[in-house]
Amino acid sequence: MLQRQPPPNIIQLNQLITLIVKMKQYSTALSLYKQTKLMGIPTDLYAMNISINCHCRLDQVAYGFALLATILKQGHQPDLATYNTLINGLVLADRVFKAVELFKKLLREKVCEPDQFMYGTVINGLCKVGNTSKALELLRFMESGSCKPVVAQYNAVIDSLCKDRMVDHALELFAKMTEKGVLANIITYNSLIHGLCNFGRETEAAKMLRDMEEEGVSPTVVTFTILVNAFCKQGSVKDAELAVQAMVRRGLNPDVITYNALIDGYCLRGEVDNAEKVIDRMMEQDIVPDIITYSSLINGYCKKKQVSKARHLFQEIQDKGLIPNVVSYSSMIQGLFESGNPAAAKELFKEMQAKGLTPTVLTYGILFQGMCNNSQCFDALALFRSLESNKMMNDAGLYTILINGCSKCGKPDLAMDLFDELLSKGLKPNVRTYGVMIRVYCEEGLLVKGKDLLRKMEENGCLPNSFTYNVIVRELLKKNESGEAEIYLEEMINRGFMPDHATFENILVRIPNVGKDSRLRTIVQKLTSVERKEGRNLI
Repeated sequence: MLQRQPPPNIIQLNQLITLIVKMKQYSTALSLYKQTKLMGIPTDLYAMNISINCHCRLDQVAYGFALLATILKQGHQPDLATYNTLINGLVLADRVFKAVELFKKLLREKVCEPDQFMYGTVINGLCKVGNTSKALELLRFMESGSCKPVVAQYNAVIDSLCKDRMVDHALELFAKMTEKGVLANIITYNSLIHGLCNFGRETEAAKMLRDMEEEGVSPTVVTFTILVNAFCKQGSVKDAELAVQAMVRRGLNPDVITYNALIDGYCLRGEVDNAEKVIDRMMEQDIVPDIITYSSLINGYCKKKQVSKARHLFQEIQDKGLIPNVVSYSSMIQGLFESGNPAAAKELFKEMQAKGLTPTVLTYGILFQGMCNNSQCFDALALFRSLESNKMMNDAGLYTILINGCSKCGKPDLAMDLFDELLSKGLKPNVRTYGVMIRVYCEEGLLVKGKDLLRKMEENGCLPNSFTYNVIVRELLKKNESGEAEIYLEEMINRGFMPDHATFENILVRIPNVGKDSRLRTIVQKLTSVERKEGRNLI
């Protein structure tokens, strides 16, 4: 086109290059503009805007701003499209706060009147970096101005609120949006259903699905898959199967993601036979299982102690051309450790690294746990020290596994040193870390330290759980400090926790004969009455 005589004008070139940009051939588009410049074909603002967009898409936002300077030098006036492109470029480059600064400058200096696209870009950017409160503020600002928000802007904030575990706030915004006459779409409903499911509120999510259908919005495969996944994670595979049936009745075909959720649900319940039947259903519908499908099944076999089956499948999928991922390897490593084959587990870990797969925190957790359970806590600690990743070295969960492992390997001093190291790094222990350390202190006869730590964890915003209380109560009873044990017992009961079997046995042997007053007897009577009401049995 550039070779023809007379040469094409800039309008014709812009039309051609626009098509090239739609094909995401940004470098080609920029090369063509460079050639037009060399040929002396005069450019225009539209061409400059396209060039800015291409640079931004190639993560060259600085060149985009250089072109803005060129526009101004040539005496042109940048338009709304110019600034929209630059703001979008900054968001794409993860420079959201720079995008916000530019947006504020445009408003403050009244350079241009922002449109739906500009507001939407800034709101999406703020949500992207987790600054949902600022995104919500901007949405409110839009509502008070002439450029009213549409469903896309509401969707971005609703989704971000759900991801921030503020699903009730998301529901409130949804209600206000509909009151203003903005109609929700499938994206709105999927975000809310997902948010509700993440909070274990599947009943409300199912009701929302019915509500959306009444509003004329048809659920998609994604909608039902969200529900199937949620039911499976709650252990309600029957409800998940009903959700699959409901989607089929609506003419929707479950995809590999839907079936993967179902398979994982069965495997989590230990129902591997049913998981295999789901794979058969997939095959009948010409849906090819992927590595996630097989990883769930491998994990299911390992949980059922069917490690030979897991190993066979692990090899079979590689023969089929599938490449095991970190999850597949982690499940196999755990299965080998738990089946009493630590050497094979460590060998598989080396193979995984040799294949270029980066172990996750979960992988290292499985490895350290397995090594410690096989009396290899020094090896586990040496491997932990060799890690180059600060993320791994600063993970409280890995410290907890090593602290627990060292204590069970008969190295309580090492466990205590690790706990001190964790605190010196400014890491925040979780409830399991505290529970393990309280147990270590109690086993070493340091009951006072254990009680102090129980109070400190509360001061640090970490509430004790059933395990923590049971450890303290048992240790107090062993030391015949029944009075103090009674105080902790009542505290744990008032918080909704119950003594476990070992604690309850310790309580029973310390209740005096009938006729003598005993606070412990009163506590036991209170416990047994609660248990009878709930239809449970303590012993």
